[in-house]
Amino acid sequence: MKIYISTDMEGMPGTFNWEQEKTDRTSVRRNYTRHVQTVLESIIAHPRSAEIDEILIADSHSAGDNLDYSITALDRRIDLISGCPRQFYMMPDLSPEFDQVFLLGYHSGTGALRGNMDHTYSNSRIHKIFINGKPMNEALINSAYAGWMGVPVSLVSGDITLQSELASPMPWLNYIPTKKAVAKFAARNFSQSRVDEAVKIAVERALKLKKTDIPLFTFESPVTLKIEFHSTAMTDQACLMPDVCRLDGRTIEYTHADYSVLFEAIMALVTLAASANI
Repeated sequence: MKIYISTDMEGMPGTFNWEQEKTDRTSVRRNYTRHVQTVLESIIAHPRSAEIDEILIADSHSAGDNLDYSITALDRRIDLISGCPRQFYMMPDLSPEFDQVFLLGYHSGTGALRGNMDHTYSNSRIHKIFINGKPMNEALINSAYAGWMGVPVSLVSGDITLQSELASPMPWLNYIPTKKAVAKFAARNFSQSRVDEAVKIAVERALKLKKTDIPLFTFESPVTLKIEFHSTAMTDQACLMPDVCRLDGRTIEYTHADYSVLFEAIMALVTLAASANI
């Protein structure tokens, strides 16, 4: 069995504001590492642990430099992907050989009401984002990439607003609530003990399942991406990418039959938009 873990920061318990990364990065990394470590320890302690031959972690927040390499010392089966830029952004090196995907520390999508640090891929560039007409968050976008690979997402941790966003499209998830947003940059962080207990229960349930028992989250092909950027200058830059259709001053559309190409296109468009002189 192979387990893939993609980690983000905004849904981690104890962290509530991007300013913390500037003023108290040590605490942010500690919260991040502790939650991931609790999940890893629950995996290692699981009755099916002996069947697991690989646990691959993708440190996927910002520059991918949040988890210390020492976390791999927990078990010889653990590898860690760090750094950026990289292809397939939050899901590098995922392949069909993996049995389950865990998404840790994920957050609600851009524009969510009471979503702690709500955004989708880029808070400063993306105002709205849709795939096949449905509003997106990072968990859905990444789960669809895993589904395209034939690998199911079985476990997610994050705030309760994300939990509500995933309840309908992915009802099978084992969800670990970490906090409740009070505002975009304020949160009621749940007791560490309660979160740890929820981790153990969720991991226990997820690893009992066979790969074929868990549904895949996918989109019908061809897949259409629509992004509304924050400014027309950003959209000007995004339109430099071939096959992009501009719908209005701030909105582009891009369609492709291969979801993996569209998945890569999101970060390519965001990177182009970032070069705008605004």
